[in-house]
Amino acid sequence: MRLDRRALLLAGLLTPAAAFAEKFAGKYNPVSEQIADGLWMVRGTDEAIAFANGGAIANSAIIATDAGAVLFDPGVSREHGLALGAMAQRLTGRAVSRVYISHLHPDHAMGAAAFDPALVHALPATRAELERDGEGFSDAMYRLLADWMKGTAIVLPQGDVTEGQAQFGGRSFRLLALKGHSGGDLALLDEATGTLIAGDLVFHDRAASTPHASLPDWRASLDRLAATPHKLLVPGHGPIDRDGGAIAQTRDWLDWIDATLRDAVTRGLDMSEAGDLPIPPRFSTLKAARYELQRSVSHFYPGLEAELLPRL
Repeated sequence: MRLDRRALLLAGLLTPAAAFAEKFAGKYNPVSEQIADGLWMVRGTDEAIAFANGGAIANSAIIATDAGAVLFDPGVSREHGLALGAMAQRLTGRAVSRVYISHLHPDHAMGAAAFDPALVHALPATRAELERDGEGFSDAMYRLLADWMKGTAIVLPQGDVTEGQAQFGGRSFRLLALKGHSGGDLALLDEATGTLIAGDLVFHDRAASTPHASLPDWRASLDRLAATPHKLLVPGHGPIDRDGGAIAQTRDWLDWIDATLRDAVTRGLDMSEAGDLPIPPRFSTLKAARYELQRSVSHFYPGLEAELLPRL
């Protein structure tokens, strides 16, 4: 006798996750918001990468130019990149003709698989980091996201982006070669609209992630961004910043993480205890705060213990 899907689920032979996977259609439906003349923001979900969200957690930006659309951060998979490319064509009337990758993390970078590698650009440090870590990221994303990743291969960007002015399709950009969230963090200022696209150097109303972070470098980059005149800021995660508070909010979280974990180490707390420390009320609006605190413990604690604890 053949049991139907509902019977299998009720009998415990088909897990809820498997039942969900059975219905998976592999379709991304990104939503854009026009935030300035010829410029759109595409919001990621304020969550960790998971099968349920397809890994579409990072923000992207689309910029219209006479030479074609510019896509800043092409998403997490080939299908995600294709969906963003189709959206860019609908919004601008032109196909994507340039892709910028802000940094190495897969939620921002692996959607490059949807595009001709000749169109994909990043800092030299980002290309080097993807050469080093790309295969490991690919394995992790296929394990987490399964069919969402179908057809996704690592596409190395042209590591040709340098600091300074850039002209493309009649539009002027200022490119900022920074680091701190990773070894290479690209930010872009659209000079016509005063829109600063900051990648993961800036999180807004979401706790910052730190898997490859150097906090001194990150603080220096935040100083650079704060000193760059702009009207709007597109963070790597979270809503658009219209009032100028996101840079300070990101710095506050990073400073708190640094001071709190240093104090925890000197008090002899183990990693589990450090991850359960109370989070100040001022961070109550930050999405994923507990999750990112616990991740930061895993990222920083061994090094802090080596630095701060006496050697016997």
